[in-house]
Amino acid sequence: MLGGAAAVVVCGVGIAAYSLIGGSSGDDGDSTVDEKPVAAGPPTAAEVRATTNDFLAAWEKGDVAKAAAFTDDRTAAKTALTAYAKDSHLTRVKMEPGKRAGAKVPFSVSSTVSYEGKSKPFAYESELTVVRRKHDGKTLVGWQPSVVHPDLKDGDRLVTGEAGDPPIKAVDRDGGELTKAKYPSLGTVLDSMREKFGDKAGGKAGVELRVVRKNSAKDAEKSATTKDDAKATPDKTLLTLSPGTPGTLKTTFDASLQAAAEKETGKRKQASVVLVKPSTGEILAAANSNPSGFNTAFQGSLAPGSTMKVITSSLLLEKNLAGVDKKHPCPKYVTYGGWKFQNDDKFQIKDGTFRASFARSCNTAFISQAKKLQNDSLTKQAQEVFGLGRDNWSIGAPSFDGAIPVQSDAQMGASLIGQGGVRMNPLNMASVAATVKSGTFKQPYLVSPDVDKRTLATAPRKMSGATASALRDLMHYTAVAGTAVKPMSGLGSDMGAKTGSAEVDGQKKPNGWFTAYRGDLAAGAVVQEGGHGGDSAGPLVRAMFQAGR
Repeated sequence: MLGGAAAVVVCGVGIAAYSLIGGSSGDDGDSTVDEKPVAAGPPTAAEVRATTNDFLAAWEKGDVAKAAAFTDDRTAAKTALTAYAKDSHLTRVKMEPGKRAGAKVPFSVSSTVSYEGKSKPFAYESELTVVRRKHDGKTLVGWQPSVVHPDLKDGDRLVTGEAGDPPIKAVDRDGGELTKAKYPSLGTVLDSMREKFGDKAGGKAGVELRVVRKNSAKDAEKSATTKDDAKATPDKTLLTLSPGTPGTLKTTFDASLQAAAEKETGKRKQASVVLVKPSTGEILAAANSNPSGFNTAFQGSLAPGSTMKVITSSLLLEKNLAGVDKKHPCPKYVTYGGWKFQNDDKFQIKDGTFRASFARSCNTAFISQAKKLQNDSLTKQAQEVFGLGRDNWSIGAPSFDGAIPVQSDAQMGASLIGQGGVRMNPLNMASVAATVKSGTFKQPYLVSPDVDKRTLATAPRKMSGATASALRDLMHYTAVAGTAVKPMSGLGSDMGAKTGSAEVDGQKKPNGWFTAYRGDLAAGAVVQEGGHGGDSAGPLVRAMFQAGR
C-alpha cells in the first residue's frame, strides 16, 4: 500500500541564456540573414523589474488592454481587469512593487472604495510572477486571478454593492455570539451560513466590497446534478461600507467545546476534529489547525485508514463472516487481487478471535474475507446503514459526506481497511462513531432544518440491534485493551474507539485517525502526517472528551 514519487530539481542560472536562430539564404552562400537572438532561461532582475513596472503602471492608470498585453494570457487578464474596474468601485488606485524574490514580486495596492456617496480606504497585498514566453523570449506577467487579489480564483470577482445576503449574528446553543475573531475555525462556516440563511434570519443587507465566487455554496445548493457542496466556497466580505442589520441565527455549536477544539488543534500541525451528539446528530464543535485554510474538518477527502474497519466490521457481522468472540484468521500476509497485504510490523495473531483482530487492527483479518464479498458490498453498507457517500447531506454549511466507490480486485481489498478509493473527513468519522453509539444514522447538522424547511438525509436501513451491540463491544474493547487504550484511559465505561493510520503517496508518515464515542459525544479526528492514530489524533479526541464533562 505504499507509494512514492521522485522529484527532479532543475536549477536555472540567474542570467539569460541565448540561442541563435537564423542561417544562410540562397545557394551560393554569399548572402546571409541574421535574426535577433531569442532569450531563454529565467528572466533577469532587470527584466523582472521592467515587466512588473510596466504592468502595474498600466493597471494603475486603468488601461486594461495595455495591462493585459503585459501578461501571458491576454484574454483572461483583460476579462478580470475589466471586471475589477467595473464592479469593484475602487478609485484612486495606487500600486507599489515590493522586494522581488527571483521572478516573484509582491506589491501593495492602496485605493478608495466609493459607492453611492459612501467611501472608505481599502488596501491589500498581492503578488505576481514574471515568466518568459518561449517562442520569442519576451518576459510577461504569468497570469493568475490571484494577481488581482489573493482571494480570487478562476471566475471569481470583486464586487461592491448591496450585499446579496443580509449579515447574521450566529449564536451557540445557549445564545452566545459566535465570531471569527473568537473562534477562527468558524470563519468560512459563518460566511457560508450567511449565504444559506441570511435571508431567513430576519436581517437587512448592507453595502460591502466582497469576493463573489464562481462556485459559491448557494450555487452548489441549487445545482441540478448533485447536492454535494464539498468543493463550494462561500463569498467573502473584504470591506463593509454600511453594515446592514444582522439577523440572529441559532446553531448547534457548544461554545466551551468549540473553544477547546480551537485550542487543541492550534497546538498541532494539520489537525482537524469534529464532535457530534449521537442522540440528535447536532454538531457541537469543529476546528482545524489552519483556520483560515481549507476546512478539512467538514470538506476534507482523505483515506480514513483503519477507522474504516468499523463499517467493514458491521458488514462482516451482518453476513456472518465474523463474530465478536469467534475464531478469526490474522496471518502475517494475505494476497488478494494480485497484491500482497501485511499487518503493521508483520504481526500475526495465532488462534485469535475477531475481537482480538479488531482491537489490534489486523489488516489481514479483514482482507481475508474479500473473496466472500461482492465488489459493491462495502459501498452498499456505508450508504445504506451509515448514510455515507450518497451526496445528500445538508448540514448548514459546505460539507463532503464521504466516498466509498465500487472497486474490484486489490483495490476492493484495500477499501476494506480504509485505503484504495475510500475517502472521509472528521465529520464523517464522527458520524460513524455516533451511528454505532445510537444504533441508527442521524445526519449531522449545525442549523436546525426548521429554519429553512430542508430535509435531513436518512439511511435506507437500520443496522440490527445485535450488530450495533457487537460494534459497541468491539470499540469498547479496543478502548480498554487495544490500540486506543492510552487516549481513552480513565474516561469511564460508556465509551469506545478505533484508531487508524492511512498511507499517502509522497508522505514520510501516514495520516493518523481516531474515531470514538463517550456518553452522548462522538468524535472524529485526523492529524495529517501524524503517524499512528492512537498517538496523534487520539490525544486530541481525549482532550475534547475531557472538555465535554
